[in-house]
Amino acid sequence: MQDETSGAAADESSDGTHSSWTRRVIGYVAILILVNVMVDTVLAAPTFVLPELKDAFHTDQLAWIDSSAMLAGAMWAPLLGKSADIHGKRRVLVTALLVAGIGGVVCLLAPNIGVFVLGRALQGSAVAAMFLSVAIIRDLCTSRFAMVVTGVVTSGSAVFGIVSPFVLEGATAVFGWRFVFVVSAAFAAVAAFCVRRVIPNSRIRTPGTVDLRGGLALGGGLAGVLVYISLGQELGWAGAVPLAILTGGVALLLVWFFVLSRIPEPVIDLRGISLALGLGLLVVVTGTGAYRSMLSLFSLLVDVSPDEGLGYGIAGPGALGLMFGIPSIGIMLGGVVAGTIATRLGPAWPLGAGVALGTTASLVMLSAGTASLPVAVVCSFMLSLTAGSLVTSGFNLASVLAPPERQASVSGIVMVMVAIGSVTMSFIGSAILGATNTVVDGETVNSSTGIHAYIAVAAGVFALAAVPTGFLIHRMRGHGTRAAHKPRGVVRT
Repeated sequence: MQDETSGAAADESSDGTHSSWTRRVIGYVAILILVNVMVDTVLAAPTFVLPELKDAFHTDQLAWIDSSAMLAGAMWAPLLGKSADIHGKRRVLVTALLVAGIGGVVCLLAPNIGVFVLGRALQGSAVAAMFLSVAIIRDLCTSRFAMVVTGVVTSGSAVFGIVSPFVLEGATAVFGWRFVFVVSAAFAAVAAFCVRRVIPNSRIRTPGTVDLRGGLALGGGLAGVLVYISLGQELGWAGAVPLAILTGGVALLLVWFFVLSRIPEPVIDLRGISLALGLGLLVVVTGTGAYRSMLSLFSLLVDVSPDEGLGYGIAGPGALGLMFGIPSIGIMLGGVVAGTIATRLGPAWPLGAGVALGTTASLVMLSAGTASLPVAVVCSFMLSLTAGSLVTSGFNLASVLAPPERQASVSGIVMVMVAIGSVTMSFIGSAILGATNTVVDGETVNSSTGIHAYIAVAAGVFALAAVPTGFLIHRMRGHGTRAAHKPRGVVRT
């Protein structure tokens, strides 16, 4: 008994948070990694079967199939983040996991594309699971230790990603595309059970109420603008329906910005976003958008053989596993290394390193990788390092700039930026490919011009992300280290 007491005292700070690795902390982390594995099955696993889904639902709207869950996540995140600060992070996390599981079942049984997209919208609640897992870590760990743990939690699910492409490639060949959603629903149920049984209740809560009107207005406005980007490709950018949706979305955003964001307890408090956090959000929205668009492109390249003479294509034995399995190591390394560096230099520097890697990988892919599997694998690995670094550093930056009672809300803002960037770039990429299609032997296929234009746009977005990154590093100079060592406070800059 005496040893246990002294061990607990050594592990926990004066406010009860953990400051080092123990069996209890490892157990918490294992459960939260399981949660993020479920998130990966929602967001990434469907990219493995995009061609099969395209044929099953007789649609060319691959961006909707791929990004509808992330789009819904942008709508879910503000409400769930605010609710978690008020009602408890564990309770909201369990609810989000159960809703995502129901969405997986709907996708599994969907008879048409409309019902399928509804299921993906329900699965979008899983997006909340990632930022809530980070907010829970901030409750359980001291500030400096939490940066490392955040890297492990946000990127640890990549271990599953190393083997999942090989497993899914064989399983979907036998059972079809529905197998992906069986796995997703099962992971959601198991993760909800484990979180409820193992993760402790939130110690820090914020008194107040959830602004449902503001959440619906903000979510509806974002959805309207993003849906316009999608429908513009098919119905015309000046078409009556797309313009009506865009007008409605912009109107809702204006109402939220000028009216609902200025009430005493808005769903997102813009007044609490510092210049440094704003710069970080710009980096996240551009960098993660560029990475997610490249991930979607890889799934198309893997489906085309270079022997077809289209000027692109990397299909071959084991190509799917190589493109989505081995690079998963990069996500894990990127997240863990970014979290470790943040404890010494602050989160701005690893955020900048991620942008630099992403830019380099995109340029190499553009020049030599669209028809070479080895080059494409190396670029995919570099982009995975980018993904791990950007997500981990984005959450770490938000955590050091937000007070403890607003961790879930601010982490939710980061997730909204991830969702907006991912959805916008996927739709833009889909529009580029659709506008440059060519016909070969009576079949409409993506042209080499479209593929290379797609990659060039992603590289350009990465380059744009470097601008706010430079300002952020300058702004955070000297602040990052103090923030990393500050026990539970907030750094305003």
